[in-house]
Amino acid sequence: MKTAEFIALSACTMMLTALGIDIMLPAFGKLREHFGLRHESTDAAKIISFFFMGQIAQIIFGTLSDRFGRLSILRVGFPLYIIGGLIAAFAPSLKIMFAARFAAGMGASAVFMTTIAGVRDRFVGNQMARIMSLILTIFLFTPIIAPFLGLAILSVGSWQMVFLTPPLFAVIVFIWSLRLEESLPREQRIPLDWINISRSIRKVMSNRTFLRYTGVTTILFTALSSYVASSEHIVGEIYGRPELFAWIFAGIGLMMSICTLLNSRLSTRYGARRIIRWLLSIYTLLGGILLLCTFTFGDPPAMILFFIAIALMLGINLAVEPNSSALALEPMGNMAGMASSIYGTSFFFIGASLGSVISQLMRKGVLPLVVSFFVLGLITVMLVFSDLRTAREKMVSEQR
Repeated sequence: MKTAEFIALSACTMMLTALGIDIMLPAFGKLREHFGLRHESTDAAKIISFFFMGQIAQIIFGTLSDRFGRLSILRVGFPLYIIGGLIAAFAPSLKIMFAARFAAGMGASAVFMTTIAGVRDRFVGNQMARIMSLILTIFLFTPIIAPFLGLAILSVGSWQMVFLTPPLFAVIVFIWSLRLEESLPREQRIPLDWINISRSIRKVMSNRTFLRYTGVTTILFTALSSYVASSEHIVGEIYGRPELFAWIFAGIGLMMSICTLLNSRLSTRYGARRIIRWLLSIYTLLGGILLLCTFTFGDPPAMILFFIAIALMLGINLAVEPNSSALALEPMGNMAGMASSIYGTSFFFIGASLGSVISQLMRKGVLPLVVSFFVLGLITVMLVFSDLRTAREKMVSEQR
């Protein structure tokens, strides 16, 4: 498989995670009616949160992929995603739907983790950051197209038809993925025993660079997941403009794609570490300005001001991820599967859980989201600049 096809296929496999969320957001109104929920209810956001929480299975799949290879785990993930999606579409109750969405999230975690590990097997450092940025640029067309696709399906069918679209797309990608070749040679696989597993976990978790950049991604995903889960509620209920939801969501998705593509060029020219510091400094500055405006002009702030700031911050958010993943996984070598699973479990499960708490607070205003964006930005800035301090200390030590 040539590099261009590999990038396209990797983008489509990762797209399953985004499609399993974004296409459903316009259908939440119909879903609330179907299950007898109030308009101001935030229970629909749990459909997103449980899907993200299913990513905790990455820790298991990562261990198994280091032992049995990437392809075997990839081919377990697809059926889980497809079956979970089918059950969710016809679930008779919200509890069953949440369980099915959790299972679909587990399947998405296997596909997502093996995709990242496969990229790491083939590329390293700035080259990996460039490839991941290109993959994410294609992948991020999902939030641009998906809301309109969801609305189009709703115009001719039910919300169940919207929920069926992701598993049907997964069938197509599954068939395409049969062309992939294994990226982890047998001689580099780690035996499946507790001694080797615990040794791998200790080695991964003792690496400061891995912990630092996994923390950055987890913190940023907390902000991202809290917005995504609440976006339909913010536009439709807090601002009272449900007809604009698809356009706003698509516009933010377009900004994400532009920023991610720009990052692929900047990272190649200036290096992933330098760019991530620049981006997060701008992110935190924007968060501070939005917070000041919210306190000054009231909650919620003017709609155009709020969404311009959110679009810019989420664009930066997604642009940072290729750099943080490349920097976190660069020192991992043949433990990329274990490292990818810990990395993915952290930012998906922990980030989604914290994001769910934030989204539950946004019933009548957006202040909880605005505060969280600014505070989380400050934490990420401290983390990435601590890396600069560590590098200087190491340089001084070597000179001595």
